[in-house]
Amino acid sequence: MSTDPKSNAGSSVVPSNAEKNPDDWTTGTESMTGAQASYLKTLCEEAGEEFDPGLTKAEASKRIDALQGKTGRGRTH
Repeated sequence: MSTDPKSNAGSSVVPSNAEKNPDDWTTGTESMTGAQASYLKTLCEEAGEEFDPGLTKAEASKRIDALQGKTGRGRTH
């Protein structure tokens, strides 16, 4: 029997907050965090795109995902 909590094959496991759609975040309409802003600035520079400091947490998360896809940064799989 496995003791790994991530190996719940076949069970209905609720996804962690890290996997939750940004549109469903209860704090998604708040201003992006300092960490998001810093990382997003870096990604924008690498992608040659403009940084928008007025994004919400949810918008910043989506933008980070898009720019990671464009730059190849931050993806380990």
